Amino acid sequence: MPELPEVETIKTALEKSLGKCRIESININNYRLREEVPCDIADVITGAQILKYQRRAKYIIISLNNKYSLIWHMGMSGKISITESKNRYDKHDHIIIKTSKGYITYNDPRRFGLFTYCKTNDLDKFHLFCNIGIEPFDEKFSAEYLYSKIRKKASPIKIVIMDQSIVVGIGNIYASEALFGAKISPFRPANKVTLAECEKLVYNVQSVLKKAIAAGGSTLRDYEKPDGGLGYFQNQHCVYQKTGQRCPDCTCDLEKTKGIQKATMGGRSTFYCPHKQK
Repeated sequence: MPELPEVETIKTALEKSLGKCRIESININNYRLREEVPCDIADVITGAQILKYQRRAKYIIISLNNKYSLIWHMGMSGKISITESKNRYDKHDHIIIKTSKGYITYNDPRRFGLFTYCKTNDLDKFHLFCNIGIEPFDEKFSAEYLYSKIRKKASPIKIVIMDQSIVVGIGNIYASEALFGAKISPFRPANKVTLAECEKLVYNVQSVLKKAIAAGGSTLRDYEKPDGGLGYFQNQHCVYQKTGQRCPDCTCDLEKTKGIQKATMGGRSTFYCPHKQK
Protein backbone atom coordinates (compact mmCIF):
# COMPACT_ATOMS: atom_id res chain seq x y z
CA MET A 1 0.00 0.00 0.00
CA PRO A 2 1.36 3.47 -0.80
CA GLU A 3 2.33 5.12 2.47
CA LEU A 4 2.71 8.81 3.33
CA PRO A 5 5.81 9.52 1.18
CA GLU A 6 4.28 7.83 -1.87
CA VAL A 7 0.97 9.67 -1.46
CA GLU A 8 2.82 12.97 -0.98
CA THR A 9 4.76 12.25 -4.19
CA ILE A 10 1.54 11.59 -6.12
CA LYS A 11 -0.09 14.73 -4.74
CA THR A 12 2.91 16.87 -5.71
CA ALA A 13 3.00 15.37 -9.21
CA LEU A 14 -0.68 16.18 -9.74
CA GLU A 15 -0.15 19.72 -8.53
CA LYS A 16 2.90 20.35 -10.70
CA SER A 17 1.43 18.77 -13.83
CA LEU A 18 -2.13 20.05 -13.70
CA GLY A 19 -2.16 23.06 -11.42
CA LYS A 20 -5.43 24.97 -11.30
CA CYS A 21 -6.93 23.22 -14.31
CA ARG A 22 -10.59 22.71 -15.05
CA ILE A 23 -12.32 19.33 -14.90
CA GLU A 24 -14.00 18.81 -18.27
CA SER A 25 -15.45 15.32 -17.82
CA ILE A 26 -15.16 12.13 -15.79
CA ASN A 27 -15.72 8.54 -16.82
CA ILE A 28 -16.33 5.95 -14.09
CA ASN A 29 -15.80 2.43 -15.44
CA ASN A 30 -16.26 0.74 -12.08
CA TYR A 31 -18.12 2.27 -9.14
CA ARG A 32 -17.35 -0.68 -6.85
CA LEU A 33 -14.19 0.30 -4.98
CA ARG A 34 -13.63 0.01 -1.22
CA GLU A 35 -16.61 2.30 -0.87
CA GLU A 36 -19.09 2.80 -3.69
CA VAL A 37 -18.14 5.81 -5.83
CA PRO A 38 -21.00 8.34 -5.44
CA CYS A 39 -23.30 8.05 -8.44
CA ASP A 40 -23.62 11.85 -8.73
CA ILE A 41 -19.91 12.60 -8.65
CA ALA A 42 -19.83 13.61 -12.34
CA ASP A 43 -22.56 16.20 -11.73
CA VAL A 44 -20.65 17.57 -8.74
CA ILE A 45 -17.19 17.98 -10.26
CA THR A 46 -17.67 18.47 -14.03
CA GLY A 47 -16.86 22.05 -14.97
CA ALA A 48 -15.24 22.86 -11.64
CA GLN A 49 -11.76 24.34 -11.35
CA ILE A 50 -9.11 22.88 -9.08
CA LEU A 51 -7.95 25.33 -6.42
CA LYS A 52 -5.69 23.32 -4.12
CA TYR A 53 -4.05 19.92 -3.60
CA GLN A 54 -3.49 18.52 -0.11
CA ARG A 55 -2.52 15.29 1.58
CA ARG A 56 -4.20 14.19 4.80
CA ALA A 57 -2.86 10.91 6.20
CA LYS A 58 -2.79 8.63 3.12
CA TYR A 59 -5.54 10.52 1.31
CA ILE A 60 -5.20 13.06 -1.50
CA ILE A 61 -7.64 15.96 -1.23
CA ILE A 62 -8.35 18.11 -4.30
CA SER A 63 -10.34 21.24 -3.45
CA LEU A 64 -12.54 22.76 -6.15
CA ASN A 65 -13.96 26.23 -6.75
CA ASN A 66 -17.53 24.98 -6.27
CA LYS A 67 -16.93 24.44 -2.52
CA TYR A 68 -16.51 20.67 -2.88
CA SER A 69 -13.37 18.55 -2.48
CA LEU A 70 -12.42 15.25 -4.10
CA ILE A 71 -10.99 12.63 -1.76
CA TRP A 72 -8.75 9.91 -3.16
CA HIS A 73 -7.08 6.89 -1.54
CA MET A 74 -4.83 4.52 -3.48
CA GLY A 75 -5.71 1.36 -1.56
CA MET A 76 -3.33 -1.59 -1.84
CA SER A 77 -2.48 -1.41 -5.52
CA GLY A 78 -3.90 1.84 -6.88
CA LYS A 79 -1.94 4.00 -9.33
CA ILE A 80 -2.56 7.41 -10.82
CA SER A 81 -1.15 8.35 -14.20
CA ILE A 82 -1.13 11.79 -15.85
CA THR A 83 -1.09 11.91 -19.66
CA GLU A 84 -1.70 14.52 -22.35
CA SER A 85 -4.05 12.17 -24.20
CA LYS A 86 -5.86 8.91 -23.51
CA ASN A 87 -5.54 6.45 -26.38
CA ARG A 88 -4.79 3.25 -24.49
CA TYR A 89 -7.12 1.69 -21.92
CA ASP A 90 -6.49 -1.01 -19.34
CA LYS A 91 -9.24 -3.19 -17.87
CA HIS A 92 -8.35 -1.85 -14.40
CA ASP A 93 -8.68 1.82 -15.43
CA HIS A 94 -11.65 2.50 -13.16
CA ILE A 95 -11.68 6.31 -13.24
CA ILE A 96 -10.63 8.64 -16.05
CA ILE A 97 -10.80 12.40 -15.54
CA LYS A 98 -10.35 14.73 -18.50
CA THR A 99 -9.02 18.12 -17.50
CA SER A 100 -8.03 21.22 -19.42
CA LYS A 101 -4.39 20.11 -19.05
CA GLY A 102 -4.62 16.39 -19.68
CA TYR A 103 -6.01 13.14 -18.33
CA ILE A 104 -5.86 11.62 -14.86
CA THR A 105 -6.34 7.84 -14.83
CA TYR A 106 -6.87 5.77 -11.71
CA ASN A 107 -5.91 2.12 -12.14
CA ASP A 108 -6.52 -0.34 -9.31
CA PRO A 109 -6.43 -4.14 -9.89
CA ARG A 110 -7.55 -4.95 -6.33
CA ARG A 111 -10.15 -2.17 -6.04
CA PHE A 112 -9.29 -1.38 -2.41
CA GLY A 113 -8.98 2.32 -3.21
CA LEU A 114 -11.50 5.06 -2.61
CA PHE A 115 -12.81 8.00 -4.64
CA THR A 116 -15.45 10.27 -3.20
CA TYR A 117 -16.23 13.88 -2.34
CA CYS A 118 -17.59 16.12 0.38
CA LYS A 119 -18.12 19.83 1.00
CA THR A 120 -14.76 21.50 1.55
CA ASN A 121 -15.91 23.18 4.76
CA ASP A 122 -16.92 19.78 6.14
CA LEU A 123 -13.60 17.98 5.57
CA ASP A 124 -12.63 17.90 9.24
CA LYS A 125 -16.02 16.40 10.11
CA PHE A 126 -16.05 13.89 7.24
CA HIS A 127 -16.10 10.28 8.41
CA LEU A 128 -12.67 9.54 6.95
CA PHE A 129 -10.97 12.34 8.88
CA CYS A 130 -12.92 13.05 12.06
CA ASN A 131 -11.20 10.40 14.19
CA ILE A 132 -7.63 10.34 12.88
CA GLY A 133 -4.52 11.64 14.61
CA ILE A 134 -2.13 14.45 13.85
CA GLU A 135 0.32 14.63 10.96
CA PRO A 136 3.91 13.55 11.66
CA PHE A 137 5.15 16.95 10.47
CA ASP A 138 2.71 18.86 12.64
CA GLU A 139 4.49 20.91 15.30
CA LYS A 140 2.22 19.22 17.84
CA PHE A 141 3.86 15.87 17.08
CA SER A 142 6.47 16.11 19.81
CA ALA A 143 8.13 13.74 22.25
CA GLU A 144 5.72 14.93 24.94
CA TYR A 145 2.72 14.28 22.71
CA LEU A 146 3.88 10.79 21.75
CA TYR A 147 4.79 9.90 25.33
CA SER A 148 1.36 10.98 26.54
CA LYS A 149 -0.27 8.68 23.99
CA ILE A 150 1.83 5.58 24.61
CA ARG A 151 2.65 5.57 28.31
CA LYS A 152 -0.43 3.51 29.22
CA LYS A 153 -0.28 1.14 26.25
CA ALA A 154 1.24 -2.31 26.67
CA SER A 155 1.10 -3.17 22.95
CA PRO A 156 4.40 -3.32 21.02
CA ILE A 157 5.67 0.14 20.12
CA LYS A 158 5.63 -0.63 16.38
CA ILE A 159 1.91 -1.40 16.51
CA VAL A 160 1.25 1.75 18.52
CA ILE A 161 3.09 4.19 16.24
CA MET A 162 1.17 2.76 13.28
CA ASP A 163 -2.11 3.56 15.06
CA GLN A 164 -3.67 6.22 12.81
CA SER A 165 -5.64 7.66 15.72
CA ILE A 166 -2.33 8.75 17.29
CA VAL A 167 -0.29 9.89 14.30
CA VAL A 168 -1.20 9.37 10.66
CA GLY A 169 0.77 8.10 7.70
CA ILE A 170 3.36 5.93 9.45
CA GLY A 171 3.01 2.62 7.66
CA ASN A 172 4.89 -0.63 7.91
CA ILE A 173 8.00 0.34 5.97
CA TYR A 174 8.65 3.62 7.74
CA ALA A 175 7.80 2.30 11.19
CA SER A 176 10.52 -0.33 10.80
CA GLU A 177 13.02 2.22 9.55
CA ALA A 178 12.25 4.83 12.22
CA LEU A 179 12.49 2.33 15.07
CA PHE A 180 15.85 1.17 13.77
CA GLY A 181 17.07 4.76 13.68
CA ALA A 182 15.88 5.30 17.25
CA LYS A 183 17.45 1.98 18.37
CA ILE A 184 14.15 0.79 19.83
CA SER A 185 12.99 -2.80 19.42
CA PRO A 186 9.67 -3.08 17.59
CA PHE A 187 8.60 -5.58 20.27
CA ARG A 188 9.20 -3.25 23.23
CA PRO A 189 5.94 -2.54 25.07
CA ALA A 190 5.01 1.06 24.31
CA ASN A 191 4.71 1.89 28.00
CA LYS A 192 8.37 0.93 28.43
CA VAL A 193 9.55 3.60 25.98
CA THR A 194 10.91 6.62 27.84
CA LEU A 195 10.32 10.29 27.11
CA ALA A 196 13.93 10.60 25.93
CA GLU A 197 13.41 7.68 23.56
CA CYS A 198 10.20 9.28 22.30
CA GLU A 199 12.28 12.30 21.34
CA LYS A 200 14.58 10.07 19.29
CA LEU A 201 11.62 8.28 17.74
CA VAL A 202 9.84 11.48 16.71
CA TYR A 203 13.08 12.75 15.15
CA ASN A 204 13.60 9.52 13.22
CA VAL A 205 9.98 9.29 12.04
CA GLN A 206 10.24 12.78 10.58
CA SER A 207 13.74 12.22 9.20
CA VAL A 208 12.85 8.95 7.48
CA LEU A 209 9.66 10.38 5.98
CA LYS A 210 11.46 13.49 4.66
CA LYS A 211 14.16 11.36 3.03
CA ALA A 212 11.54 9.07 1.51
CA ILE A 213 9.59 12.01 0.08
CA ALA A 214 12.78 13.45 -1.41
CA ALA A 215 13.45 10.06 -3.04
CA GLY A 216 9.93 9.81 -4.48
CA GLY A 217 8.86 7.07 -2.06
CA SER A 218 9.66 3.36 -2.04
CA THR A 219 8.87 1.11 -5.00
CA LEU A 220 8.53 -2.45 -3.80
CA ARG A 221 5.62 -3.98 -5.73
CA ASP A 222 2.84 -1.95 -7.32
CA TYR A 223 3.79 1.63 -6.57
CA GLU A 224 4.98 3.92 -9.31
CA LYS A 225 4.85 7.68 -9.69
CA PRO A 226 2.23 9.35 -11.95
CA ASP A 227 4.83 9.76 -14.70
CA GLY A 228 5.51 6.02 -14.63
CA GLY A 229 8.81 6.44 -12.80
CA LEU A 230 9.80 4.57 -9.67
CA GLY A 231 10.54 5.74 -6.16
CA TYR A 232 14.10 5.20 -4.96
CA PHE A 233 13.96 5.23 -1.18
CA GLN A 234 14.07 1.43 -1.09
CA ASN A 235 17.75 1.86 -1.96
CA GLN A 236 18.18 3.68 1.36
CA HIS A 237 16.33 1.20 3.55
CA CYS A 238 18.38 0.20 6.58
CA VAL A 239 16.39 -2.87 7.62
CA TYR A 240 13.18 -3.22 5.62
CA GLN A 241 13.35 -6.36 3.45
CA LYS A 242 17.02 -6.80 4.37
CA THR A 243 16.69 -10.16 6.14
CA GLY A 244 20.08 -11.74 6.84
CA GLN A 245 22.03 -8.69 5.71
CA ARG A 246 24.17 -6.30 7.68
CA CYS A 247 22.57 -3.16 9.02
CA PRO A 248 24.46 0.15 8.55
CA ASP A 249 27.79 0.30 10.43
CA CYS A 250 27.44 -3.35 11.41
CA THR A 251 30.44 -4.96 13.12
CA CYS A 252 28.76 -8.29 13.93
CA ASP A 253 29.83 -11.76 12.92
CA LEU A 254 26.96 -12.59 10.55
CA GLU A 255 27.54 -16.32 10.91
CA LYS A 256 26.62 -15.97 14.57
CA THR A 257 24.05 -13.17 14.52
CA LYS A 258 22.36 -13.99 11.18
CA GLY A 259 22.07 -10.25 10.44
CA ILE A 260 18.81 -8.35 10.20
CA GLN A 261 15.85 -10.40 11.38
CA LYS A 262 12.31 -10.70 10.08
CA ALA A 263 9.24 -11.37 12.20
CA THR A 264 5.49 -11.08 11.79
CA MET A 265 3.69 -8.54 13.95
CA GLY A 266 0.03 -7.64 13.61
CA GLY A 267 -0.05 -9.61 10.37
CA ARG A 268 2.73 -7.48 8.86
CA SER A 269 6.39 -8.22 8.23
CA THR A 270 8.73 -6.51 10.68
CA PHE A 271 12.46 -6.05 10.11
CA TYR A 272 14.90 -5.16 12.86
CA CYS A 273 18.41 -5.57 14.24
CA PRO A 274 18.21 -7.45 17.56
CA HIS A 275 21.65 -6.13 18.60
CA LYS A 276 21.10 -2.42 18.00
CA GLN A 277 17.41 -2.28 18.87
CA LYS A 278 16.59 -2.98 22.50
